[in-house]
Amino acid sequence: MTDETRRAVEAILMVADSPVDPHLLAQVTETAPVVMEQLLAEMAAAYETEQRGFVLVKVAGGYRFQSHPELTGYVERFVLEGQSARLSSAALETLAIVAYKQPISRAQVASIRGVNVDGVIRTLEQRGYIGEIARDPGPGQAVLFGTTSQFLERLGLGSLEDLPPIAAFVPGADVVEALEVGLRAEPDDLRVEPDLQAEPDQPTEPGADEPAEG
Repeated sequence: MTDETRRAVEAILMVADSPVDPHLLAQVTETAPVVMEQLLAEMAAAYETEQRGFVLVKVAGGYRFQSHPELTGYVERFVLEGQSARLSSAALETLAIVAYKQPISRAQVASIRGVNVDGVIRTLEQRGYIGEIARDPGPGQAVLFGTTSQFLERLGLGSLEDLPPIAAFVPGADVVEALEVGLRAEPDDLRVEPDLQAEPDQPTEPGADEPAEG
């Protein structure tokens, strides 16, 4: 492996706007794929050892440079507040639904969220986070949405299998039961025991039940 190949890989990754497939790097540099994978691993280890401000990572099936996680604070300070448009909470909720339930239609997303999602879906499409991946075979052939490679890239994931289990965000059965009990509970002062509702026995006047004398 020559230094020129290493430099060529660095130059390509520097100008690439998305993760680069190692097989493409091997093809461009006329290097065997297995050798290229080894080179990329060595480069990533070397950058970490040298404590560079960037790291070489594998995401979305390819390699790219990104800032070192330990320097996130400096990077955030550099980016002007409000310069980059952030996704709203509604957009993030919709994106999470698509990520975990894909392929999913617009109507299904709306049913889960309980609101119209046309605008949010359009925004996520424009940002490149979701896209049409299939058509529902049923009546109307609704568009089915799924996440894109850019979604994986932005989250630093190799594949959808790297998403955290959705169970981690769902409360346990004991928590749900406790909430239900709390919602059904009545104040103690509103509860009346059955025996307290009965009318007390009325005292009987002397001789009231005795037969009259003839």
